[in-house]
Amino acid sequence: MLALDLGVFHRKEHVVRAREALAWSAVWVGLALAFAGLVWKVEGPGRGLEFLTGYVIEKSLSVDNLFVFVVLFGALGIPPVHQHRVLFWGILSALVLRGAMIGAGAALLARFHFVVYLFGGFLVLTAIRLALAGRAGHDPGQSRLLAALHRVVPGTTRFEGHRFFTREGGRRVATPLFFALAVIELSDVLFAVDSIPAIFAVTSDPFIVFTSNVFAILGLRSLYFLVAGAVARFVYLKPSLAAVLGFVGVKMILADVVHVPAAISLAVVVAILAAGAAASVVQARRQAARLRPKSEAAAAPR
Repeated sequence: MLALDLGVFHRKEHVVRAREALAWSAVWVGLALAFAGLVWKVEGPGRGLEFLTGYVIEKSLSVDNLFVFVVLFGALGIPPVHQHRVLFWGILSALVLRGAMIGAGAALLARFHFVVYLFGGFLVLTAIRLALAGRAGHDPGQSRLLAALHRVVPGTTRFEGHRFFTREGGRRVATPLFFALAVIELSDVLFAVDSIPAIFAVTSDPFIVFTSNVFAILGLRSLYFLVAGAVARFVYLKPSLAAVLGFVGVKMILADVVHVPAAISLAVVVAILAAGAAASVVQARRQAARLRPKSEAAAAPR
Protein backbone atom coordinates (compact mmCIF):
# COMPACT_ATOMS: atom_id res chain seq x y z
CA MET A 1 0.00 0.00 0.00
CA LEU A 2 2.88 2.39 0.72
CA ALA A 3 4.41 1.55 -2.67
CA LEU A 4 1.08 2.21 -4.40
CA ASP A 5 0.62 5.41 -2.41
CA LEU A 6 3.90 7.00 -3.49
CA GLY A 7 4.56 5.18 -6.76
CA VAL A 8 1.06 5.36 -8.27
CA PHE A 9 -1.31 7.71 -6.47
CA HIS A 10 1.26 10.39 -5.57
CA ARG A 11 3.88 10.07 -8.30
CA LYS A 12 3.65 13.81 -8.92
CA GLU A 13 4.42 15.89 -5.85
CA HIS A 14 1.63 18.28 -4.93
CA VAL A 15 0.08 20.03 -1.97
CA VAL A 16 -2.28 17.60 -0.23
CA ARG A 17 -5.63 19.31 0.31
CA ALA A 18 -8.08 18.58 3.11
CA ARG A 19 -10.51 16.67 0.89
CA GLU A 20 -7.77 14.35 -0.41
CA ALA A 21 -6.39 13.85 3.10
CA LEU A 22 -9.87 13.02 4.37
CA ALA A 23 -10.37 10.43 1.62
CA TRP A 24 -7.03 8.76 2.34
CA SER A 25 -7.67 8.81 6.09
CA ALA A 26 -10.96 7.04 5.44
CA VAL A 27 -9.13 4.46 3.30
CA TRP A 28 -6.57 3.68 6.02
CA VAL A 29 -9.17 3.50 8.80
CA GLY A 30 -11.36 1.30 6.60
CA LEU A 31 -8.45 -1.05 5.95
CA ALA A 32 -7.71 -1.23 9.68
CA LEU A 33 -11.34 -2.08 10.47
CA ALA A 34 -11.42 -4.68 7.69
CA PHE A 35 -8.27 -6.25 9.08
CA ALA A 36 -9.80 -6.24 12.57
CA GLY A 37 -12.78 -8.11 11.14
CA LEU A 38 -10.43 -10.66 9.55
CA VAL A 39 -8.59 -11.18 12.85
CA TRP A 40 -11.95 -11.51 14.64
CA LYS A 41 -13.08 -14.20 12.17
CA VAL A 42 -9.82 -16.18 12.05
CA GLU A 43 -8.45 -15.76 15.59
CA GLY A 44 -11.68 -15.17 17.53
CA PRO A 45 -13.40 -12.17 19.17
CA GLY A 46 -10.74 -11.84 21.87
CA ARG A 47 -7.91 -11.28 19.40
CA GLY A 48 -10.12 -8.99 17.30
CA LEU A 49 -10.85 -6.78 20.32
CA GLU A 50 -7.17 -6.77 21.27
CA PHE A 51 -6.28 -5.52 17.80
CA LEU A 52 -8.93 -2.79 17.93
CA THR A 53 -7.81 -1.66 21.39
CA GLY A 54 -4.18 -1.61 20.33
CA TYR A 55 -5.03 0.27 17.15
CA VAL A 56 -7.00 2.94 19.01
CA ILE A 57 -4.21 3.41 21.57
CA GLU A 58 -1.46 3.59 18.95
CA LYS A 59 -3.50 5.91 16.73
CA SER A 60 -4.21 8.31 19.59
CA LEU A 61 -0.57 8.30 20.72
CA SER A 62 0.60 8.92 17.15
CA VAL A 63 -1.49 12.09 17.00
CA ASP A 64 0.95 13.59 19.50
CA ASN A 65 3.63 13.17 16.82
CA LEU A 66 1.74 15.72 14.75
CA PHE A 67 2.83 18.49 17.12
CA VAL A 68 6.45 17.65 16.29
CA PHE A 69 5.76 17.50 12.55
CA VAL A 70 3.89 20.82 12.45
CA VAL A 71 6.56 22.73 14.39
CA LEU A 72 9.44 20.99 12.60
CA PHE A 73 8.21 21.74 9.09
CA GLY A 74 7.54 25.32 10.10
CA ALA A 75 10.96 25.79 11.71
CA LEU A 76 12.81 24.40 8.68
CA GLY A 77 10.54 26.08 6.15
CA ILE A 78 9.61 22.82 4.42
CA PRO A 79 7.20 23.67 1.55
CA PRO A 80 3.86 21.82 1.72
CA VAL A 81 4.56 20.24 -1.68
CA HIS A 82 7.54 18.30 -0.21
CA GLN A 83 6.07 17.36 3.18
CA HIS A 84 4.36 14.24 1.81
CA ARG A 85 7.69 12.80 0.61
CA VAL A 86 9.44 13.42 3.94
CA LEU A 87 6.58 11.77 5.85
CA PHE A 88 6.56 8.79 3.47
CA TRP A 89 10.21 7.92 4.07
CA GLY A 90 9.88 8.64 7.77
CA ILE A 91 6.97 6.23 8.09
CA LEU A 92 8.66 3.56 5.98
CA SER A 93 11.71 3.63 8.27
CA ALA A 94 9.48 3.68 11.35
CA LEU A 95 7.90 0.38 10.29
CA VAL A 96 11.30 -1.31 10.21
CA LEU A 97 12.42 0.29 13.46
CA ARG A 98 9.27 -0.59 15.36
CA GLY A 99 9.35 -4.14 14.04
CA ALA A 100 12.79 -4.59 15.59
CA MET A 101 11.73 -2.97 18.87
CA ILE A 102 8.58 -5.08 19.09
CA GLY A 103 10.56 -8.25 18.44
CA ALA A 104 12.99 -7.34 21.22
CA GLY A 105 10.14 -6.45 23.60
CA ALA A 106 8.31 -9.71 22.92
CA ALA A 107 11.50 -11.71 23.53
CA LEU A 108 12.09 -9.92 26.84
CA LEU A 109 8.53 -10.51 28.02
CA ALA A 110 8.68 -14.17 27.06
CA ARG A 111 12.00 -14.73 28.87
CA PHE A 112 11.73 -12.39 31.86
CA HIS A 113 8.27 -11.97 33.40
CA PHE A 114 9.35 -9.09 35.66
CA VAL A 115 9.74 -6.91 32.54
CA VAL A 116 5.93 -6.62 32.64
CA TYR A 117 6.20 -4.60 35.85
CA LEU A 118 9.00 -2.47 34.42
CA PHE A 119 6.90 -1.66 31.35
CA GLY A 120 3.86 -0.90 33.52
CA GLY A 121 5.83 1.35 35.87
CA PHE A 122 7.39 3.16 32.93
CA LEU A 123 3.95 3.84 31.45
CA VAL A 124 2.67 5.24 34.75
CA LEU A 125 5.69 7.54 35.00
CA THR A 126 5.18 8.62 31.39
CA ALA A 127 1.52 9.36 32.15
CA ILE A 128 2.54 11.55 35.09
CA ARG A 129 5.11 13.36 32.95
CA LEU A 130 2.52 14.02 30.23
CA ALA A 131 -0.04 15.26 32.76
CA LEU A 132 2.48 17.66 34.33
CA ALA A 133 3.74 18.85 30.93
CA GLY A 134 0.34 20.27 30.10
CA ARG A 135 0.41 22.05 26.77
CA ALA A 136 4.16 22.59 26.64
CA GLY A 137 5.09 22.65 22.98
CA HIS A 138 7.94 21.14 21.04
CA ASP A 139 10.60 23.32 19.47
CA PRO A 140 12.65 21.09 17.19
CA GLY A 141 13.92 24.11 15.29
CA GLN A 142 15.95 25.13 18.35
CA SER A 143 16.50 21.66 19.76
CA ARG A 144 19.87 20.25 20.69
CA LEU A 145 19.15 17.34 18.37
CA LEU A 146 18.88 19.52 15.28
CA ALA A 147 21.92 21.55 16.32
CA ALA A 148 23.93 18.34 16.79
CA LEU A 149 22.90 17.13 13.32
CA HIS A 150 24.06 20.38 11.76
CA ARG A 151 27.44 19.97 13.45
CA VAL A 152 27.87 16.41 12.16
CA VAL A 153 26.29 16.70 8.69
CA PRO A 154 27.22 19.62 6.40
CA GLY A 155 24.00 21.29 5.36
CA THR A 156 22.47 24.08 3.33
CA THR A 157 19.30 26.12 3.65
CA ARG A 158 18.74 25.82 -0.10
CA PHE A 159 16.15 23.38 -1.43
CA GLU A 160 17.00 21.22 -4.45
CA GLY A 161 13.58 19.97 -5.48
CA HIS A 162 12.70 16.89 -3.46
CA ARG A 163 16.32 15.80 -2.99
CA PHE A 164 17.76 15.11 0.43
CA PHE A 165 21.32 15.94 -0.67
CA THR A 166 22.85 18.35 -3.18
CA ARG A 167 26.24 19.83 -4.09
CA GLU A 168 27.32 23.24 -2.95
CA GLY A 169 30.81 24.69 -3.29
CA GLY A 170 32.14 21.39 -4.63
CA ARG A 171 31.01 19.30 -1.64
CA ARG A 172 27.99 17.15 -0.89
CA VAL A 173 25.61 18.80 1.62
CA ALA A 174 22.24 17.93 3.12
CA THR A 175 19.13 19.93 2.29
CA PRO A 176 16.50 20.92 4.88
CA LEU A 177 14.47 17.88 3.75
CA PHE A 178 17.19 15.57 5.12
CA PHE A 179 17.26 17.32 8.49
CA ALA A 180 13.46 17.14 8.70
CA LEU A 181 13.56 13.41 7.94
CA ALA A 182 16.36 12.78 10.47
CA VAL A 183 14.50 14.56 13.28
CA ILE A 184 11.28 12.70 12.43
CA GLU A 185 13.16 9.37 12.59
CA LEU A 186 14.82 10.14 15.91
CA SER A 187 11.65 11.54 17.45
CA ASP A 188 9.80 8.37 16.42
CA VAL A 189 12.29 6.39 18.50
CA LEU A 190 11.29 8.45 21.53
CA PHE A 191 7.58 8.03 20.80
CA ALA A 192 8.00 4.30 20.26
CA VAL A 193 9.52 3.97 23.73
CA ASP A 194 6.13 5.10 25.08
CA SER A 195 3.76 3.47 22.61
CA ILE A 196 5.21 -0.04 22.35
CA PRO A 197 4.98 -0.81 26.10
CA ALA A 198 1.41 0.56 25.94
CA ILE A 199 0.34 -2.00 23.35
CA PHE A 200 2.09 -4.80 25.26
CA ALA A 201 -0.25 -3.90 28.14
CA VAL A 202 -3.12 -4.96 25.88
CA THR A 203 -1.63 -8.16 24.44
CA SER A 204 1.66 -10.03 24.38
CA ASP A 205 1.00 -11.44 20.90
CA PRO A 206 3.72 -9.93 18.64
CA PHE A 207 1.45 -10.30 15.61
CA ILE A 208 -1.28 -8.12 17.14
CA VAL A 209 1.29 -5.68 18.54
CA PHE A 210 3.01 -5.18 15.19
CA THR A 211 -0.06 -5.03 12.97
CA SER A 212 -1.83 -2.51 15.21
CA ASN A 213 1.32 -0.36 15.05
CA VAL A 214 1.48 -0.75 11.28
CA PHE A 215 -2.08 0.42 10.67
CA ALA A 216 -1.72 3.33 13.09
CA ILE A 217 1.48 4.50 11.39
CA LEU A 218 0.22 4.02 7.82
CA GLY A 219 -2.62 6.48 8.33
CA LEU A 220 -0.52 9.04 10.16
CA ARG A 221 0.67 10.79 7.01
CA SER A 222 -2.87 11.44 5.75
CA LEU A 223 -3.99 12.41 9.24
CA TYR A 224 -1.24 15.04 9.37
CA PHE A 225 -2.56 16.85 6.31
CA LEU A 226 -6.11 16.55 7.61
CA VAL A 227 -5.66 17.99 11.09
CA ALA A 228 -2.27 19.81 11.01
CA GLY A 229 -3.97 23.17 11.00
CA ALA A 230 -6.28 22.29 13.87
CA VAL A 231 -4.00 20.16 16.05
CA ALA A 232 -3.29 23.07 18.39
CA ARG A 233 -6.99 23.20 19.25
CA PHE A 234 -6.86 19.77 20.89
CA VAL A 235 -6.05 21.35 24.24
CA TYR A 236 -6.96 18.24 26.19
CA LEU A 237 -5.02 15.81 24.01
CA LYS A 238 -2.10 15.39 26.42
CA PRO A 239 -4.29 14.93 29.54
CA SER A 240 -6.37 12.29 27.76
CA LEU A 241 -3.23 10.50 26.50
CA ALA A 242 -1.85 10.64 30.04
CA ALA A 243 -5.05 9.01 31.31
CA VAL A 244 -4.83 6.27 28.66
CA LEU A 245 -1.18 5.53 29.48
CA GLY A 246 -1.94 5.55 33.21
CA PHE A 247 -4.80 3.10 32.70
CA VAL A 248 -2.82 0.63 30.60
CA GLY A 249 0.20 0.99 32.91
CA VAL A 250 -1.80 0.09 36.01
CA LYS A 251 -3.50 -2.69 34.04
CA MET A 252 -0.07 -4.10 33.18
CA ILE A 253 1.20 -3.92 36.76
CA LEU A 254 -1.92 -5.68 38.10
CA ALA A 255 -2.13 -8.22 35.26
CA ASP A 256 -1.35 -11.13 37.62
CA VAL A 257 -3.99 -10.02 40.11
CA VAL A 258 -6.83 -8.49 38.07
CA HIS A 259 -7.79 -9.59 34.56
CA VAL A 260 -9.41 -6.82 32.51
CA PRO A 261 -11.29 -8.20 29.48
CA ALA A 262 -10.36 -6.79 26.10
CA ALA A 263 -13.86 -5.36 25.59
CA ILE A 264 -13.64 -3.35 28.82
CA SER A 265 -10.15 -2.10 27.94
CA LEU A 266 -11.40 -0.91 24.55
CA ALA A 267 -14.42 0.80 26.12
CA VAL A 268 -12.30 2.61 28.72
CA VAL A 269 -9.74 3.82 26.15
CA VAL A 270 -12.43 5.06 23.75
CA ALA A 271 -14.33 6.78 26.59
CA ILE A 272 -11.19 8.61 27.77
CA LEU A 273 -10.29 9.81 24.27
CA ALA A 274 -13.89 10.82 23.50
CA ALA A 275 -14.07 12.83 26.72
CA GLY A 276 -10.81 14.61 25.85
CA ALA A 277 -12.04 15.42 22.33
CA ALA A 278 -15.40 16.67 23.60
CA ALA A 279 -13.73 18.84 26.25
CA SER A 280 -11.41 20.30 23.59
CA VAL A 281 -14.38 21.21 21.36
CA VAL A 282 -16.21 22.87 24.26
CA GLN A 283 -13.07 24.82 25.23
CA ALA A 284 -12.54 25.97 21.64
CA ARG A 285 -16.15 27.21 21.39
CA ARG A 286 -15.87 29.07 24.68
CA GLN A 287 -12.67 30.73 23.55
CA ALA A 288 -14.25 31.71 20.23
CA ALA A 289 -17.26 33.16 22.09
CA ARG A 290 -14.96 35.27 24.30
CA LEU A 291 -13.06 36.62 21.30
CA ARG A 292 -16.16 37.43 19.24
CA PRO A 293 -17.30 40.50 21.24
CA LYS A 294 -13.78 41.95 21.04
CA SER A 295 -13.60 41.52 17.27
CA GLU A 296 -17.08 43.01 16.84
CA ALA A 297 -16.15 45.95 19.00
CA ALA A 298 -12.99 46.57 16.97
CA ALA A 299 -14.95 46.42 13.71
CA ALA A 300 -17.71 48.78 14.88
CA PRO A 301 -17.64 52.31 13.36
CA ARG A 302 -16.51 55.12 15.63
